[in-house]
Amino acid sequence: MSLSPSAHVDTFTRDNLPPVDQWPDLVFDLPDLQYPDRLNCAEELLGGSIARFGPNRPCLRDASGTVWSYGEVRDRVDKIAQVLADDLGILPGNRVLLRGPNNPELVACWLAVLKVGAVVVTTMPLLRAGELAAIGRIARVQLALCDSRLTDDLIKADVPGMKIVEYGGETGDLARAAAAKVGSYQTVQTAADDVALLAFTSGTTGRPKSTMHFHRDVLAIADTFSAHVLKPQPDDLFTGSPPLAFTFGLGGLVIFPMRVGAASLLLEKAPPPDLFAAVADHKVTVLFTAPMAYRAALTMLPSVDVSSLRRCVSAGEALPKSTWEAFHDATGVRIIDGIGATEMLHIFVGSADDDIRPGSTGRPVPGYRAQVLDESGNPVPAGTLGRLAVKGPTGCRYLSDDRQLAYVQNVWNITGDTYTRDADGYFWYQARSDDLIIASGYNISPAEVEETLLRHPDVAECGVVGLPDERGSLAVTAFVVLREGATGGESAVAALQEFTKAEIAPYKCPRKIRFVAELPRTNTGKLQRFRLREPPG
Repeated sequence: MSLSPSAHVDTFTRDNLPPVDQWPDLVFDLPDLQYPDRLNCAEELLGGSIARFGPNRPCLRDASGTVWSYGEVRDRVDKIAQVLADDLGILPGNRVLLRGPNNPELVACWLAVLKVGAVVVTTMPLLRAGELAAIGRIARVQLALCDSRLTDDLIKADVPGMKIVEYGGETGDLARAAAAKVGSYQTVQTAADDVALLAFTSGTTGRPKSTMHFHRDVLAIADTFSAHVLKPQPDDLFTGSPPLAFTFGLGGLVIFPMRVGAASLLLEKAPPPDLFAAVADHKVTVLFTAPMAYRAALTMLPSVDVSSLRRCVSAGEALPKSTWEAFHDATGVRIIDGIGATEMLHIFVGSADDDIRPGSTGRPVPGYRAQVLDESGNPVPAGTLGRLAVKGPTGCRYLSDDRQLAYVQNVWNITGDTYTRDADGYFWYQARSDDLIIASGYNISPAEVEETLLRHPDVAECGVVGLPDERGSLAVTAFVVLREGATGGESAVAALQEFTKAEIAPYKCPRKIRFVAELPRTNTGKLQRFRLREPPG
């Protein structure tokens, strides 16, 4: 595989791509995936929609009701791009870190960095100095554009050679500099396979991994999952809870709406009560959030009008069948469950409408292929546990990291998830491969046990792991958050165990149940099972 001539003056990212023979197979078998050699995804997203619909179409909204049209976004982006190139000396290929909550200004910065041919590194607002320092050093960031409310930890990170410029409102350093600029900015004509963004995995331990995604990859996730499964319309209004540094949020709140000329409502804070209130207040039609938010919404739906919703997408962790069914019963909306990965950029297995089988993740997104493999890399029969393997137009490329060899094996991306596939080609999630519980000779799926416990009326949330018992073997252990008004104790433990035994095989029943006030989760809402395994202290 040969790469196109790069537009990058700073060649750091291309120089640190893994060797081509360590890449997965890349598949471009849909007509919409035939991209030209020269391609700038920011220009395609912004300029493409303006060319089709004109500049006055609504593009970005915030919670206060402020609306930026596509033309206003382009004007703001062009001014920021001039500041980056002319005042700050940013060259094509330089890395620019972004730090801020979801709002229109963050999106304008993201587009401007890409427009000047630089590489964008968006970070979670909740990251602290040590985490930011690691990202800054791995990516060798030269500039950070930071919301003025969030500079303290970035300053403490003390990344060598990184200049910090604040943005926010009309008084931030970036706004003042941009206000002095006039006219448009000539987009840098990057190669389709120039690196556009570095996305850091939301891993919980060890050195963070930086995934490298090209300009064409940004469009490919819109031209596969969004175009063929989500099927958005130009008049849609998107919103959601994931931060834009989480590629689930980047796709769902920026790339997918802009690809079709739709609008996005960006919320700086989006816990379930605020999120679903915003859906009602703004008449949102497309929603992206995590399974826990859909479950939390069930108690709110009688008093919140979400009848505007026509599409809901769930990812980040498996969506319990009980949550899917309860949400569908309450709203009539069929949640699109999907599995994606930072390494793949977005969702690669997921189904919509009549193709949904509740409890299943679905079938491969058009443009992607998926298999379930054994430890030797051979496909397993239907119904057999194995490792999920996938390939498509996007794929894993870690920045200078020997863990590339673990993720890509025999030209497949090995996601680290244990799945089964049925005879009809639907994929059924069992566990993260390192979370599968092997107890008394049985393979036990934590997701199945959690799904069962969640059907009990007293259970609000739960997480299941295997913990060593007094004999040194693994005991299925459930951490349970009770609904308001329910009480714990030995009788509650016994009741939940009896309930579980009546629903699934007794060997899957939690031998231990611990009641907790809350479950540990990442910034993106994923359950941190490793923390459930830590000794109490």
